Amino acid sequence: MTLEDLNVNRLLECCGSPAWARQTMARRPFQDLAALETAAEEIWWSLPEPDWLEAFSAHPKIGDASTARWSADEQRGMKHADCDLAAEMRHLNREYEKKFGWIFIVCATGKSASEMHRQLQERIANNPAAEIRIAAAEQAKITRLRLHKLVVE
Repeated sequence: MTLEDLNVNRLLECCGSPAWARQTMARRPFQDLAALETAAEEIWWSLPEPDWLEAFSAHPKIGDASTARWSADEQRGMKHADCDLAAEMRHLNREYEKKFGWIFIVCATGKSASEMHRQLQERIANNPAAEIRIAAAEQAKITRLRLHKLVVE
């Protein structure tokens, strides 16, 4: 896909916030991928928390990415999790969501199941104000990777 072919729907594949996608499109034209990534990041961090939460809700839970195009590849480290670890991840995912009100967001690309498990264990101890910033930073990483996939691959 070229930068000229970008549209809101394609951007929503990278980040599930409609406000982010619309505002990113409003910044066109982009000179190159780096300019798109810079605009995407600036816009992401300017959004209010409800827009972040909307983006989070567009993700499958870690270990439950069987139907999402990029998520399944990003979470491939979970394919090697044994049954006990997978069950523990499901349990911790439920506890995390109950505590914070959103699903656990982590840039899973290149991470093993045990690495994601460790991060989930650590982050569940955070307070909500700190955790939403961490989750937003993880979403920003995911978005950058997906924009690259969208434009380059």
